[in-house]
Amino acid sequence: MGLSAEFEAHLRGGLTTVCRCWAVVRRDGRVFGFTDHDRELEFEGIDFKADTGLTAKALQQTSGLSVDNTEALGALSDAAITEADITAGRFDGAEVRAWLVNWADLDQRLLQFRGAIGEIQRSGGAFQAELRGLTEALNQPQGRVYQKACTAVLGDKDCRFGFDLPGYVAELAVEVVEEARVFRFADLAGFDVRWFEYGRFTVMSGEAQGLVGLVKNDRITGAGREIELWESIRAPIVTGDLVKIEAGCDKRPETCRLKFDNFLNYRGFPDIPGEDWLMSYPTRGGVNDGGSLGG
Repeated sequence: MGLSAEFEAHLRGGLTTVCRCWAVVRRDGRVFGFTDHDRELEFEGIDFKADTGLTAKALQQTSGLSVDNTEALGALSDAAITEADITAGRFDGAEVRAWLVNWADLDQRLLQFRGAIGEIQRSGGAFQAELRGLTEALNQPQGRVYQKACTAVLGDKDCRFGFDLPGYVAELAVEVVEEARVFRFADLAGFDVRWFEYGRFTVMSGEAQGLVGLVKNDRITGAGREIELWESIRAPIVTGDLVKIEAGCDKRPETCRLKFDNFLNYRGFPDIPGEDWLMSYPTRGGVNDGGSLGG
């Protein structure tokens, strides 16, 4: 909401009753509210907790396309933001909104910042989080690249593949785990060798619930099947925790056509000439009619 006439008059009055409030919405849907006021506040269905140790530095805003940015400083506590959650990446990319609020009349408030959490640093029982404004998205590369490999992410709006089809997802309990990165299953049959490589590994229960890893290797051994991730799950995961493993795609046209039967939505250019064609030149004894160079 914009600056109302009543709130503007209050700010111009000299003697003000204002504070700041922040709302953090993680990607798993959990909402955290903080305020630098000395008592709790509530609006828009969010409880803003006092005495959480969270403060914010000065906000830099521009009228152009430069990125609005600020930083948030806070103490790590079991009741709010914990070191374990930061380490696990649960706050990475979380949405942040910041208001200037008249605590004597909560209807008088101004949304000053909206963006996401960027880099987080922690030390000595405290954390410092970079907050990036909405225009940060304009810094991302746009457009498509001409390459043979597919540029879509398996299952996204460009790929359009649906994992509701049978044979592409396995849900089972963890049996043997090493370093939260290597998982061994005695009975994970019915899938081809390397079926899950480059796929998503999602933890469905336990302390690591909601965390996602990417499959590096999918091997069949004498003892069953071994799934190795590129990086360790950044939270404790133990025997009995439920996980979901999705089939992976290596972005090749053959995989799209034969494994997923989805070549109509392939987002690469499999027939683009390679480097050998770019370096070729006419020869005196050959046929130079513009046809295939393959012979």
